[in-house]
Amino acid sequence: MSDHIHDESCNHDHDHEEEIFIVTDQDGVEHEMVMVYTFEASDRAYAVLLDRNDMEADGVIFRIEEENEEAYLASIEDEEEWDRVVAIYNEIIEEQEQEQ
Repeated sequence: MSDHIHDESCNHDHDHEEEIFIVTDQDGVEHEMVMVYTFEASDRAYAVLLDRNDMEADGVIFRIEEENEEAYLASIEDEEEWDRVVAIYNEIIEEQEQEQ
């Protein structure tokens, strides 16, 4: 898992192997999404995905679940969990921006 954001400001040498996921939105439209960041909050792992065809669009956060040693992405349905995770992610982004 990544501990930093892989975008145009990433300034070190290593391969940026894209992890592509097909995500269906609430209207039934499929989007190719790229995992760009992972982080932990409250002992759970989360992933930030961006639309591969619209990298300027807002990212989407999913919870990473594991079952039978297989990892998969799960939507965050609980509003309290969502608010907590977004707040933690925003703090991470602010800290990284201050370091640059």
